Amino acid sequence: MKIFDLKDDPYLKILRPLVEAYQAIFQMGDRHIRSMGLTPPQFDVIAELGGTPGMTCRELSQSTLLAKASLTGILDRLVAKGLIVRQAVPYDRRATNICLTRKGEVLYRKVFPAQANLMRPYFENVLTKQEIIVMQDMLIRLRESCRQESSV
Repeated sequence: MKIFDLKDDPYLKILRPLVEAYQAIFQMGDRHIRSMGLTPPQFDVIAELGGTPGMTCRELSQSTLLAKASLTGILDRLVAKGLIVRQAVPYDRRATNICLTRKGEVLYRKVFPAQANLMRPYFENVLTKQEIIVMQDMLIRLRESCRQESSV
């Protein structure tokens, strides 16, 4: 039986650069987000809520990159900062709607464009618009493949 050298596996050859790219993007974004007085999870919530009439906790947990278990604590801290409010949902007593306050909207209009403007050049310097479209599609398909496997 021939022993397969995993270092020559074309699929595994992209794993390390993919993880390293994620780490580099996360570290750069993390520093910038923290310099604006937020944690990455708090930024994620504000970025999702910005420009919306609000979301239920369920919708917010589905649209962010946050674990459901940590969302409550993150929301508590954003309430304490005066950036969000929790409101009862009239048609569902179990649901809570989360909305940005005026202060939260002002912060969103400041931090979201700043973060996008920081990150954009790193993509523009190495990828064409067409490559970005193709890469986005490939990453979504890879994510969905992993999600399907983990749900079995």
